[in-house]
Amino acid sequence: MVALKSDFLRTLEARGFIHQMSDAAALDAKCQAGPIAAYIGFDCTADSLHVGSLVQIMLLRWLQKTGHKPIVLMGGGTTKVGDPSGKDEARQLLTDAQIDRNMAGIKSVFASYLAFGGGPTDAVMVNNADWLDTLAYIPFLRDVGKHFTINRMLTFDSVKLRLEREQPLTFLEFNYMILQAYDYLELARRHGCILQMGGSDQWGNIINGCELGRRIDGREMYALTSPLLTTASGAKMGKTAQGAVWLNKDRLPAYDFWQYWRNAEDADVGRFLRLFTELPLDEIARLEKLGGAEINEAKKILATAVTTLAHGAAAAASAAETARKTFEERALGADLPVIEVPRGELQKGVPLFTLLHRAGLAASNGEARRLVKGRGAKLNDRTIEVETRPVTLDDVSGDGVVKLSAGKKRHALVKPV
Repeated sequence: MVALKSDFLRTLEARGFIHQMSDAAALDAKCQAGPIAAYIGFDCTADSLHVGSLVQIMLLRWLQKTGHKPIVLMGGGTTKVGDPSGKDEARQLLTDAQIDRNMAGIKSVFASYLAFGGGPTDAVMVNNADWLDTLAYIPFLRDVGKHFTINRMLTFDSVKLRLEREQPLTFLEFNYMILQAYDYLELARRHGCILQMGGSDQWGNIINGCELGRRIDGREMYALTSPLLTTASGAKMGKTAQGAVWLNKDRLPAYDFWQYWRNAEDADVGRFLRLFTELPLDEIARLEKLGGAEINEAKKILATAVTTLAHGAAAAASAAETARKTFEERALGADLPVIEVPRGELQKGVPLFTLLHRAGLAASNGEARRLVKGRGAKLNDRTIEVETRPVTLDDVSGDGVVKLSAGKKRHALVKPV
């Protein structure tokens, strides 16, 4: 790779964001010459993004912090088609109402990371349904479709892998890469966008957009992708036994979000600090060298820094304090998740495994039973080995709650109502 000179690309390179880049020298020169506009697209398949999207969000944040204009593209149109990248089967098709609802939830995520407005480096959010929903099919095929060959499209991983696994690929999904390329062209025309960024699985789609802009408008357009992340043990980022690690607080409380990062594997601490926080690189280098029990302090710093960006400094500090009280003082922290259970149920007695499942400490009743049998469950900090042990009003502590624990790091409170 060429020696990068622009603040934006040097920052990305130093922090591990760059997987591939087209014409690095020319893009670097553009970034030095003045503010550029760049975009990343987000389809509206759920009402929140999860931490698997956080690399892309941080790319846009660093773009803005180094003096450039981020464009957040909401896939109100492309969500109706479904991106086949990384999928073994077609996505479930959503209604317009579901897409609109999901889009509203996703929009709230970006307010924590980007400054929106009308200035030259203020972020803007646009919806590709604004142009895709009004396309006339035959003119679109004549003007845009002629620049794509089936031969080349069949070589893309998103297509090739599906066919190799003998999974059907619908003609609807096959159009996705053409629509994504057209999005890039529209953003270039409407907002002067010259860079599309995304995960490494999007490289072929992004290059398609660059070529479409060159062929139709003679534009110089660029591509930049980031590595697809897994944890040190090979697990997919953003997934846990309990489900996705959502960025919206109404989907996942700030305390649980903080705990996800606090429980990072030792080998991931340095990499996560570079990608997901804005700590100086020399400080990160110091933290990732810590060994033994000291690495836990680095994990707390990681958790607090990432949670501060996502949920604000107050929520991060509260989560850190709840964790300190829970783990160091064995007290009840204010942010521990709480489930409400009718007093009548507790008067009769509710099996421990049932409450563990209801509190989100186990993904199923079966998993909850196995947790108890394996001596991994606690009731008010006491290990319980009988999964059917009834939890009753007699177990309510002086704080007015029952404390449930799964392992050493996950806790919840049961509140009689």
